[in-house]
Amino acid sequence: MAFMMSRSLRAALVVAEHSGNVLSQSTLSAVTAASKFGEITMLVSGSNCKEVAKQASHVGLVKRVLLQEDSGLANCLAENTALAVASAVEGGEFTHVVVPSSNNSKNYLPRVAAVLDVAPITDVIEIVSGDTFVRPMYAGNALSTVQSSDNLRVLSVRSTAFEKAADDSTEPCPVDIITGAGFNADMSTFVSEAVSSSERPDLTAASVVVSGGRGMKSGENFGMLEELADKLGGAVGASRAAVDAGFVPNEYQVGQTGKVVAPDLYIAVGISGAIQHLSGMKDSKTIVAVNKDADAPIFQVADYGLVADLFDAVPELTQKVK
Repeated sequence: MAFMMSRSLRAALVVAEHSGNVLSQSTLSAVTAASKFGEITMLVSGSNCKEVAKQASHVGLVKRVLLQEDSGLANCLAENTALAVASAVEGGEFTHVVVPSSNNSKNYLPRVAAVLDVAPITDVIEIVSGDTFVRPMYAGNALSTVQSSDNLRVLSVRSTAFEKAADDSTEPCPVDIITGAGFNADMSTFVSEAVSSSERPDLTAASVVVSGGRGMKSGENFGMLEELADKLGGAVGASRAAVDAGFVPNEYQVGQTGKVVAPDLYIAVGISGAIQHLSGMKDSKTIVAVNKDADAPIFQVADYGLVADLFDAVPELTQKVK
């Protein structure tokens, strides 16, 4: 099914990511990116998510919110979400569809593009013009400039590359409810979700991240990183090596196959600095590395490096943090 539209139109549809009752911070970054394309409409899809639509209406750059509520959208199943997004796009006059880059969007965005018969452009870190974008390749070791000839551009943007749009407008924009025949592709079924609860900030939204690698030696030793993170009001992350070793759950992973973060302060403890990990944290404002190997690659990107045994350095650092 080909999607055709006039190039004279300038409007963007931002697909919101949310927890069911809270709009994600990454969506605010997507709004900033989409502001380069003209008037912004935000799509909120889900089940019982009117509160999210209300929050979206207070994002200053957003001119209209579309609310899709359907039982088939309750758990962000990719097949159902793709139908919902494509339906919203076909019902409007949009030149761009912008979503935050995440595990969810990596799942549904290619399906949206396939339904609309366009090529998706993923992990955009810079917008050159309405049809030209910059995205990283080879774990961030090369940047590719991509020009799209499609009339509709479908892209995901890295939240770390764009500032967050203000979400405190005192004049909320209109919220329009989309009604349809239901969004259930009957291709997958939600079974269960295992989520670890924590009072720490979300890893991708935290201003401070303390990450551990294989050098931590065991999951129990991550307790010292948790103590330091709690004192700094930050989140705890990990390298893939630490996750693969079973030290911590998968949601802690930072890197090419994990989460991309750009906090004000990133503390890498016992992490050698493989390029796959660096691609997920090298945009951090300040990077501090603690490693007993003076030749570890992590020191090449660190603003401050400490060559020391982490089991001595981390407790001492924690003790000195007020």
